[in-house]
Amino acid sequence: MSGPLSGLKIVEMAGLGPAPFCGMVLSDMGADVVRIDPRRRPGSPASPYYGDVRFDILGRGRRSLALDLKQPRGVELALSLIARSDALIEGFRPGVMERLGLGPDVCLSRQPRLVYGRVTGWGQTGPLAQAAGHDLNYIALTGALWGMGDADRPPPVPLNLVGDFGGGAMMLAFGVVCGLLETQRSGKGQVLDAAMTDGVTLLSSMMYAFLASGGWHPRRADNLLDGGAPFYDTYACADGKFVAIAAIEPQFFALLASKLGIDAGSHTDRATWPAMRTQLTALFLTQPRQYWCERLEGTDACFAPVLDWDEAPEHPHNVARGTFVELDGVRQPAPTPRFARTPGAIARGAAAPGTHNYEILAELGLVDTDLAALRDAGVI
Repeated sequence: MSGPLSGLKIVEMAGLGPAPFCGMVLSDMGADVVRIDPRRRPGSPASPYYGDVRFDILGRGRRSLALDLKQPRGVELALSLIARSDALIEGFRPGVMERLGLGPDVCLSRQPRLVYGRVTGWGQTGPLAQAAGHDLNYIALTGALWGMGDADRPPPVPLNLVGDFGGGAMMLAFGVVCGLLETQRSGKGQVLDAAMTDGVTLLSSMMYAFLASGGWHPRRADNLLDGGAPFYDTYACADGKFVAIAAIEPQFFALLASKLGIDAGSHTDRATWPAMRTQLTALFLTQPRQYWCERLEGTDACFAPVLDWDEAPEHPHNVARGTFVELDGVRQPAPTPRFARTPGAIARGAAAPGTHNYEILAELGLVDTDLAALRDAGVI
């Protein structure tokens, strides 16, 4: 483990979406992350969500300890592991960890330096804290969803990147690292409450700034960055594929106009936008996407092809940077960000629940007779 987080030990409570993603990025950066999974029943799939663990990209890099946390001995083993760790991450509804006997007070009593990271949609407090929800609900409450999509249609259903992974998992990962840095100074641990509604709101800071200054219109698709400006939008090509242009600055738009053979004019004059959109729509439809790539890609015209999931890994830029890697025959995103001296790396592929039971428990001091007894009792 050569990444910048090498030497840190983190416990991850198995879950869906944000917590696993957080565990993945922390592991990619060198942390030793042990995931506590539910005890797997014989005959159940190796991966509860993907069938074959090779496809569980979010599960890569970690070791797995599968415990029956309904048994006191299982809880005690989990606490023994937590007592030897620097941080814990969990993504259950508020109160679940407390009911398991693994709440913050208990864990911090065992490990006073522990950073106890919690990620939920609504947060640990507030009138919605106990309500069920998903990414779409969380981004709806923040105003972010309102700003997406066409003006004459309901807001679209975007991929769950903004809430689950941007506002949730990445804020949790950032918070864990911040907490660990603070612990080095104070010697004390603390609880981290990462709510997706809070995180998405923070991600929307620039839009709220525009709104406060009068530079953002409440109508969707009527602003600079929401598809309202024709020079910051996507267009269909003759072959049914798409391109994206984002020529905001005058010099970039002037170059785009020159290469397209259109009048640059005053592109910030909103009165010109309808005619400009009509012109650009008709123009891009005259040629296939590759034609426009050859004409515009790599210039300061702020252009890119809209690639599908299969095309993106094959693009020369992504290939040159190693943006995608292959592990166990599965193509997947590479660790990022990139450190010059302590680069991150994928430690291993995803593990089936309980793969590392004996290895991890042996590190806690258990011997073969202990392990056999735990197995016979159904704790592991």
